[in-house]
Amino acid sequence: MAKKKKKMTGTSSDIRNDIVVTPWKALLTHLICGLGLGTAYYAAHNFYSINLTQNPSKTLLLIWVIEAPAVILVYSLFRHRPNQCSYLKAAVRGLFALPAGAVVNALGAIALGAPMIQDFRRTLHWSLLMSVLTCVPAGSVFGSSWADWHRIFAHAKPSGPLEYMICLPAHGAVIGAWFGAWPMPLDWERPWQEWPICVCYGAMAGYFMGMVASFGFVLFHDHPGRVKED
Repeated sequence: MAKKKKKMTGTSSDIRNDIVVTPWKALLTHLICGLGLGTAYYAAHNFYSINLTQNPSKTLLLIWVIEAPAVILVYSLFRHRPNQCSYLKAAVRGLFALPAGAVVNALGAIALGAPMIQDFRRTLHWSLLMSVLTCVPAGSVFGSSWADWHRIFAHAKPSGPLEYMICLPAHGAVIGAWFGAWPMPLDWERPWQEWPICVCYGAMAGYFMGMVASFGFVLFHDHPGRVKED
């Protein structure tokens, strides 16, 4: 009985130590991430005169280079156990998650038929962008906590507002990339059918849809952290 009471106390303490996510915080977080993508597109079009169709490699490079700092900086604010993990440490964890997630995404894409040698730069920058959309937020928040990663990505069972904010956009990006790849083998001979142009459009569309869905969950979800704290 004493052990059970101690376990319950420890769980309550962990919840109180986490940062409570309100709908306004969720909305602001999604707006910052969305504006990061929008800023990257604006800069590519207006300052470098490039786009995904004309120059996929450079455009993807510009997008993930601009989006990655925005995602890392904003999600590091929601790090688990902030009394034990500093903001700087959370940002470094997100930075390390960037190449690690890129390797996972690249291997998955290559296994499904993406070119590795002939379009190496396109695959590299696409993988880094997908890592920003999928793995970097979880890296900043959870670090190397395998249980959290496994629950969110393997089982897709988020247990709170913050986890919805990480899980749904990430899965939306992956599902969007999957659907975006469907036009590639068709014989329409359109420039946007080349790897990974339509896949990128699909991934970002799915990412935005995931953000909208996650905000809905946060908006109508009870906040157990706040209840426990009170």
